[in-house]
Amino acid sequence: MLLLALDTATPAVTVALHDGTAGTLASHQRVDARRHGELLLPAVDQVLSEAGRTLDQLTDVVVGVGPGPYTGLRVGLATAAALGAARDLPVHGLCTLDGLAYASGLDRPFVVATDARRKEVYWARYADHRTRVGEPQVHPPAEVAALVGPLPALGAGAQLYAEHFPGLLEGAPAHQSAGALAQLAAERLAAGEELLPPRPLYLRRPDAKVPAGYKVVTPR
Repeated sequence: MLLLALDTATPAVTVALHDGTAGTLASHQRVDARRHGELLLPAVDQVLSEAGRTLDQLTDVVVGVGPGPYTGLRVGLATAAALGAARDLPVHGLCTLDGLAYASGLDRPFVVATDARRKEVYWARYADHRTRVGEPQVHPPAEVAALVGPLPALGAGAQLYAEHFPGLLEGAPAHQSAGALAQLAAERLAAGEELLPPRPLYLRRPDAKVPAGYKVVTPR
């Protein structure tokens, strides 16, 4: 197995190459919420070059499906779909929050929260770093605090609204790591588990809206 993992559901543009057994062969991460489209493919080229591999050698593609803002999330999903179609590769989806949780290595209950903008967070509760409890959700931080109390918390959303996450873990991962996403995917595939389809998990409608009173100019 030679698995390419990528995720653009958070401000981090992250890519990793994983051999399915020993671990990550190469990885790249850049935190820049405005340049997902510009940074992703060069990052793919970089990890392949560092590992001395080519696109022809890939066997699988894994992509973070969110939750995340519309514009950034679709960059990773579209790129994964294009690579899969061009090379006739299976494309697997994984929840972005699951990758963050896995990277923590925690073996006790905790919460992952990422920034959803609009003064909200995307979040999910975990029994341990491999086991999510329930589905990802989006809420204002105060509402999440009322639901989870002092549980340990990690992620950029928890850091941004630290006053609502008294269990914030210092030094815990803030952004997604494609290396962690790839390792989690490799473990689940080896166990015969079926991963998610590579479709976006938005949880809410996009920010962009058709202006009120929009005038149609198409000739009749």
